[in-house]
Amino acid sequence: MNTLTQSIKRAQIDWRMVLMSTVLVVIAIVFNVLSNGIFLSPENLYNIAQQSAVVGILATVMVLIIVTRHIDLSVGSVMGFVGVLIAFLMYSANWSWQAASLAGLGAAIAVAIYQGALVSFLGVPAFVVTLGGLMSFRGAAYLVADGKTQPLSDPFFLKLGGGFNGGIGTTPSWIIGAVLCIGLVASMIAKRQAKKAYGVPTNSGLVDFLIVSIPVIIVLTFVAVMNAYQIPNKPEAQGIPIPVLIWAIVALFMSFLVHRTRFGRYIFAMGGNPDAAALVGIPVRKVTMLLFFLLAILTTIAAIVAISRLNAGTNSLGINSELLVIAATVIGGTALAGGSGTIIGSVLGALIMQCIDSGMLLLDISIGTRYVIIGQVLIAAVVFDVAYRKWTGDVL
Repeated sequence: MNTLTQSIKRAQIDWRMVLMSTVLVVIAIVFNVLSNGIFLSPENLYNIAQQSAVVGILATVMVLIIVTRHIDLSVGSVMGFVGVLIAFLMYSANWSWQAASLAGLGAAIAVAIYQGALVSFLGVPAFVVTLGGLMSFRGAAYLVADGKTQPLSDPFFLKLGGGFNGGIGTTPSWIIGAVLCIGLVASMIAKRQAKKAYGVPTNSGLVDFLIVSIPVIIVLTFVAVMNAYQIPNKPEAQGIPIPVLIWAIVALFMSFLVHRTRFGRYIFAMGGNPDAAALVGIPVRKVTMLLFFLLAILTTIAAIVAISRLNAGTNSLGINSELLVIAATVIGGTALAGGSGTIIGSVLGALIMQCIDSGMLLLDISIGTRYVIIGQVLIAAVVFDVAYRKWTGDVL
């Protein structure tokens, strides 16, 4: 028993993530029972996966924003503004999707320079700056196209949002799944070798195998489910949706940024104690500005995925997205007080939010009731976060 306990401690299992994963499974089972098996059907899971992508992409960077003790309330409005601008340039100005996307990125970077400078150099609270941005850029989205919907028709661009031709197919999906599984196993082996090289105690091979088998099973199950969904009158199953693939690439990049770069270490140092971070020589202002630039890039990516999924740029694009993104981030374990958060947590948070929303939609629950429930879920997540930190002694 003592050996098992020591192995569990050495494995450094994040029990918060285990609990969030359990909550996600319970939510799925409950909604599946209430919907008579529709919720866990391949079609519904395919839709949930691709619908989670926009919020998930933004949540990966919102984690870092909140970790540094800032917040961005304008992310939904900026996404709407950038999305409508790209759609307007493609439809009304007849630009290529590449040129329009670069113009949208330029607009997002201009917003990042403006808001980031106010926060990092003038010391204006991010809450105030982005609250003003929430209203201003919602208006800008309307002004760009004079309130008119901008339909999109470029075949390749529309694939980026999923839909009929928005899956990568079965064979590429299995190849990607196999590569991810090999990567997980290789990472586990590399960690074991590194521990042995430095004389750090390691688990038995069986324990590490059992630990790594969980994400491997999740990956293979996900690929199998995506490959099981086939649109009627289409010869091949969908496979992994392109929006999910984009989300996965973003999450992997952000995880690498957090764990393998100086920039990531600076972010968590600033969140833990901003004054101490400045005293030890961390360029707090520069890091804050770079963080806003990163937000601009991912906002543009999210806008592209959103308008391609809707086949149009509309003035309603991104409305309330900032609330869903912040909720997904907090549900995923990011502390509003700053200093702690994970990218994988944001992924789980986005999936939990989308599962709750999709489940209520299947049960034909009114939009008012859905907002009430989602709001209370956010409050419950914050209450849990406070209670968990008190229980573990990690009180910020």
